Amino acid sequence: MKKIGFIGGGALAESIIRGISGKVFEANDIFISEIRPERCAELVERYGVNASPETNFLDAVDLLIVAVKPKDAMKTFGELKGKIPASTLITYTVAGLKIANVEKFFPANKIVRIMPNVAVSVGESMTAYTLNEFASRDGDTIKNFWSTLGRAVEVDEKLMDAVTGLSGSGPAYAFLMIDALSDGGVAAGLSRSMAIELAAQTLLGAAKMVLQGEHPDVLRDKVTSPAGTTIEGVRVMERGGVRSALIEAVLAATEKSRSL
Repeated sequence: MKKIGFIGGGALAESIIRGISGKVFEANDIFISEIRPERCAELVERYGVNASPETNFLDAVDLLIVAVKPKDAMKTFGELKGKIPASTLITYTVAGLKIANVEKFFPANKIVRIMPNVAVSVGESMTAYTLNEFASRDGDTIKNFWSTLGRAVEVDEKLMDAVTGLSGSGPAYAFLMIDALSDGGVAAGLSRSMAIELAAQTLLGAAKMVLQGEHPDVLRDKVTSPAGTTIEGVRVMERGGVRSALIEAVLAATEKSRSL
């Protein structure tokens, strides 16, 4: 792929642009269609990309990412109907929108439903994707692209709402935990800046250990000594319902995705 286009220049699109600009694509090969002229000016100034309210780049890009709000999605796809070559990979990040509904506008196009998260801006996104029949041969292309920005996995479309509830919304849960842990550190006597750094690096390190292959329960047991400090903290968290609250958060976000 040599050129990439975006429909929508909001926060998620900017996160992706930040992650790929100068690394996966040169700035001159990144095109954004955004209806707000002032937002276009911001993106041009920050990243040196091509940004305007126009969509005159559709014939030139190999990969198109539609990153608009759910309420604007159907109107946006209607405006794009008949304008995108069959060779272009159409991908979209709209939560809750099934591929079948997009295929009504592009019955012969390659379509990929994508759910990344905001960590794409630092190259650590967890991205799930579903391919339609025409895009079935492009799975490696999609996986390779999103793997440069973190991790990528193909899933059945019926699981995409669960992905949205877990990894799509998950960074917010992690930010909340880091904030709460840093509050605990401040309460225990640490400076705010030190507490935030300690909390963030602790979650980062723990996540990397899990991604190396061991189950989190096994790892927790390894660091939980009998009658020690860690089990005392875990006991308080269990009593406070932290585990249950996280489970319910994922389920609630999943249901919200389905309702969209």
